[in-house]
Amino acid sequence: MLNYNQALPEEKSYQDLRMKEIQPIIKFIVRGKKRDFFSAFGKSLNMLLPTKSNTSTQSENLTALWLSPDEWMIHSNRSIKGENNKYEIEKLLNDKISKVNLGAVTDVTDQFVLINLKGDKIYDLFGTGSPYNFSEYKKTKGAVIQTILAKIDVIIHNQNKNEVNLFVRRSFSQHLFSWMNDSASRL
Repeated sequence: MLNYNQALPEEKSYQDLRMKEIQPIIKFIVRGKKRDFFSAFGKSLNMLLPTKSNTSTQSENLTALWLSPDEWMIHSNRSIKGENNKYEIEKLLNDKISKVNLGAVTDVTDQFVLINLKGDKIYDLFGTGSPYNFSEYKKTKGAVIQTILAKIDVIIHNQNKNEVNLFVRRSFSQHLFSWMNDSASRL
């Protein structure tokens, strides 16, 4: 059986703010430029990749986040249960994209931690540690940004009003969560 170690073993709740790690979630980085790449991806997973900067697309099981003109993060919408880390999606994408030289597929499931934040104080928290102006971002459902939060690179996906998913590299996750916990307690 696969032994998954949760990076953030606790959930924190404050007035108007809740933070917790969502795990285990499948995460892949896909890269490609060719028209055939987009076609193969769409046919394989029955969803389109977002082509407009800082946007996302979503199907029943997966979400695609735009990271650059030829790079996307794909993640599952639900936690997975399994006895190993071999995923059908990875095999399918490798067969349809990587093996035919249309693009690249990289499993980053263990590299990124997904922290879900809910509440009215999310953007107050972000404002204490990020130079980014969230005023327009928080109005746009599905918006994606890559920014710095407490001097740590993060990817933030606006799920709904007052709910975001934050992706951070595993090696920085405990430090960032500790900083968010400390900052949230002072809001």
